[in-house]
Amino acid sequence: MYYLYILYSETSDLYYVGYTNDYERRLIEHNTSDKNTFTSKHRPWELAAAFSISDNEAEAMMIEKFIKKQKSRKFLEALINAKEMTGILAQLVRVPKLRD
Repeated sequence: MYYLYILYSETSDLYYVGYTNDYERRLIEHNTSDKNTFTSKHRPWELAAAFSISDNEAEAMMIEKFIKKQKSRKFLEALINAKEMTGILAQLVRVPKLRD
């Protein structure tokens, strides 16, 4: 299963969107990797939301790309706050353990 995940950096007040087959592992990697990357400059990251997509990696990549193209903080916050999604995003299923 592939997941879309949204990370939040309180220190930089930024969001980061990615996809993976293990979002908990990716969170650890974003917070501990020795590589000089965008996420390494804005640590620590916390998991703001995770959504299951499908077993198809190409589909996960397409949805991640669509979300990143929006370049909208309000759009990301609507996803995080579980507003009703339509179109390409209607298939996203929020991972239950991250709900309030």
